[in-house]
Amino acid sequence: MDEKEGEECEEGAKKEEEPDWSIWTDPLEELSEIEDAFELDENGKLRGKAILDIGTDCVKPLYMALKYEPEKIVGINEDFSLYPFESTLKQKSKFFMETDIQFHEFSLFDDERLKVLGVDGKENRFHFVLLYKTLHHLRTGECVARERGPKHRCREDEKCCVYEFRGKEIFDRLFELGERVIVCEAFYPQEKDGDKVRGRGGYFTIKEWDRIFRYLLKKHDVKLIRPTKYSPDSKNAKMELRKIKAKLRQVDYICFYVKK
Repeated sequence: MDEKEGEECEEGAKKEEEPDWSIWTDPLEELSEIEDAFELDENGKLRGKAILDIGTDCVKPLYMALKYEPEKIVGINEDFSLYPFESTLKQKSKFFMETDIQFHEFSLFDDERLKVLGVDGKENRFHFVLLYKTLHHLRTGECVARERGPKHRCREDEKCCVYEFRGKEIFDRLFELGERVIVCEAFYPQEKDGDKVRGRGGYFTIKEWDRIFRYLLKKHDVKLIRPTKYSPDSKNAKMELRKIKAKLRQVDYICFYVKK
């Protein structure tokens, strides 16, 4: 091996050893985007409150605990393999904060496992339910990929399939868990969803957002946080839907919260 090849090997080894700092820096940016969706006290805290973080990245709960000091944060995810530090965060955080941080590896649709979650004696009730880039993974219906491409054919592995998102079914379940549901979504209909699993996943299209907000405005109180902050008038849903869709065509990110 000549000297040049040796240098290239050494550089390659260094690159492989470099940690992925985005795992820690991205949640900092995300926290600033969702802050206004929480109901903070006069000191800017969430003392006495409990948060359920669905599809947790394990890092935002740490930052939320440090900044807002809630009583409890519970994160659930179907697969923690991408977050090998999960158990360390859960154990070590007890030494420098009062917030009780818990992580559980199971699905939102696992009724038996959900029974282990409780707040203030009320089974399965949280003050806030957070879904950051997770709502589009809660697809449970039939494949609707043909709406996007008439030539679509369902394969056995469902790799190219996209399930229907059933708004009523999902939000009814979310409200069984918490009082305020906070949703943040990035959406790129023209791109593939990198963490899509079988038919679950796939970014929402404008048409799907229309269906989602059509249902929410009819049944619940909605407040948009990003890209603009305002409360749509449910009595004039048709006009509000036009305004929301027009805004969605200009951006690729939205944050809002819903109350029953």
